[in-house]
Amino acid sequence: MSTLNGQVIGQAHFATRALLDRAVAPLGVDFAQVLALNALTAGPADRTSLVRRLASARRVDESAVHEVIAGLVDAGLARLDDTAEPRVSLTDAGHRTQARVAEAVGGITARLYGDIPPAEADVAARVLTLVTERANDELAGGTAQK
Repeated sequence: MSTLNGQVIGQAHFATRALLDRAVAPLGVDFAQVLALNALTAGPADRTSLVRRLASARRVDESAVHEVIAGLVDAGLARLDDTAEPRVSLTDAGHRTQARVAEAVGGITARLYGDIPPAEADVAARVLTLVTERANDELAGGTAQK
């Protein structure tokens, strides 16, 4: 029986991430770009808000996210408009690439999680969400120790 701790969670994350990296490499995108593509599927986003959200999610400096967005623009997968509050949106090529990413993720998800009983998956999701919330609270200077 495994003990639920950061090492077990991290191993699952890194193993899954390696599968995703391998699946999206032929598409010419990396993990950070996948996150940005996914964030833009709902439609154009204010660049400042998008940068803050992705930087927070990845725990990276905002300059790293600006580089990701620039890479997507350079690759023709996203475009930046030239308004006072610049917005980022997917191009047709970006939508096609994101759809292929979603297909790859769907396949990985089905292979890794497909035979896990729904009740167990629900419990795991609740536990991991709680752990994430507590860690985020501590990172923000809160007191997640309960």
